[in-house]
Amino acid sequence: MALTPTPVCDFGWPAPDFELEGIDGKTYRFADIRGPKGTLVMFICNHCPYVRSIVDRLAEQVGHLQKTGIGAIAIMSNDTDAYPEDSFDNMKLFARDHGFTFPYVIDRTQKVARAYDAVCTPDFFGFNAKDELQYRGRLDESKTHLVANARQDLVLAMQQVAETGQGPQDQIPSMGCSIKWRAA
Repeated sequence: MALTPTPVCDFGWPAPDFELEGIDGKTYRFADIRGPKGTLVMFICNHCPYVRSIVDRLAEQVGHLQKTGIGAIAIMSNDTDAYPEDSFDNMKLFARDHGFTFPYVIDRTQKVARAYDAVCTPDFFGFNAKDELQYRGRLDESKTHLVANARQDLVLAMQQVAETGQGPQDQIPSMGCSIKWRAA
């Protein structure tokens, strides 16, 4: 488990489009999940201990954000040959077991992860209604162990984005396991 922090937010960076297969059999583009008040693109996987430690809180918090007009999608970009626990079939089970209310899609070519410059799981990209990046930070201060009364950084940031179109200036990067890239 290699710990990888994300870069800081590049405010205003435009959301790259994608076309990815969801576990529900549908194909999703950015426009399909775009929310009227903003959009959250999350890079996660099934096996990472950082994701596993936050996934239930993440599903709950994203469900709350969706009710406020924030669209959301989770993208799995890991090499599934090297990490079979991240397979498409296991993605279906993972989403079901954790109550995902948002699409969970696979980035088989890893082109989308590269376009977003995703580096770890979890890696969060919060966009405003104009599809401009406003948040690239953590879910909260918990890493692999829950911190009691942790400040909900992602929720607070996306609520601010929904209300003002701007993310907070002070952001603490997410931290997790590196994306499992395919050999060239």
